[in-house]
Amino acid sequence: MTARIFSLVTNYAFLLRFAVVSLISIGSALAASVGSVPAQSGIELPRTMAWSAYPTGTGGYSQAVALGNILQRTYGVNLRVIPGRNDVSRLATLRAGRVHFSAGGSEAVYAQEGILNFASKIWGPQPVRALLSNFSDSCSFTFATAADANINGVADLEGKRVTFVQGAPSLNNATAALLSYANLTWDDVIRVEVGGYNASIDAILNNRADAAGGACNSPPFLRVEASPRGLKFPALPHNDAEAIARVRQRLPWYVPHIAYEGPTLPAEGLEVFTSAYPLLVGLDTSEEAMVYSTVKIMHRHYEEYKDSAPGAMGWTFARQKLEQAFLPFHEGAIRYFKESGEWTPEAAAQNEKNLYRQAVLKRAWDAFLPTAPDDYSDFEKAWLAARLEALEAEGLVTLADSL
Repeated sequence: MTARIFSLVTNYAFLLRFAVVSLISIGSALAASVGSVPAQSGIELPRTMAWSAYPTGTGGYSQAVALGNILQRTYGVNLRVIPGRNDVSRLATLRAGRVHFSAGGSEAVYAQEGILNFASKIWGPQPVRALLSNFSDSCSFTFATAADANINGVADLEGKRVTFVQGAPSLNNATAALLSYANLTWDDVIRVEVGGYNASIDAILNNRADAAGGACNSPPFLRVEASPRGLKFPALPHNDAEAIARVRQRLPWYVPHIAYEGPTLPAEGLEVFTSAYPLLVGLDTSEEAMVYSTVKIMHRHYEEYKDSAPGAMGWTFARQKLEQAFLPFHEGAIRYFKESGEWTPEAAAQNEKNLYRQAVLKRAWDAFLPTAPDDYSDFEKAWLAARLEALEAEGLVTLADSL
């Protein structure tokens, strides 16, 4: 009897141990299949990633899809690209955790600053972190002028007719910033109000305006080129340090840039300004290993995707402009920049400045909220005043001229 009991207990213990081991094995297998990709060459990614991006058909969306093909083919990772119809929607999915990263544009700066669409109670300053920037052969915004207006430089715009797009503060702010290159303001030009971006092109064609702003490779500029008036892009030479400082005082995320892609641009390129598009960002809470792996893959496989979508060549490390960044980089990105020899003392110093700026904005927001007005418009007005005061107290760029 004792022997039988001993045998039963022994068998039960064996079966229990077998069951536990089996459950552990099954759990490990499930984790491997639906969790993360087995680390290979320092790559740690989930089986499925998600990015938000501009709508389908845009360069940013197409570039994300091209990268997704490499992730699937090489690492077995599925990249879901979620198109966002506007600035808020692209970052709302990031903040809600529905996407890992966002491949957008200047909205990341506005979110960091808590301005424009992000000046509401549900937003405020966001702890945005950059991964990589795309500076393509085109440019995000510059002056396109009628060739018959004889505008050879920004200073020649004085007294000329320049379009002002109703309901487009980002375009008009960019115009004002580029005018400041030559110490000009809206008061120094003849402001021609138009109802939209395409209407600004029509104004040049109909001889109601002499200049409008837009991307160097913007398709509507082809209409100006083909018209009797002709097309000319005036240069903004990079050898004038004071002029560059004036532009970047208004729009610090705009950087000096050589543009090659666009009608009438010379083969040697044209000195202009630009901002990153797409700008790949996460948050301070984004997983470091995922950020590191993403940046590493985009660097390692650059030659495979650089010609797969319009503008994709702009992701090269040679164009990152780390020392001129206005957003702080994520620690995961910095780790890879250091490994690849791209992270300089100047980049580190600029990053510390950007982190400090975000800390100042967060303190201002936290101090403002307890006594903030309930009315939407009063809330925004009061917050912008509190924000301005906090930045001025620290001697930081306020962007007040851009609001």
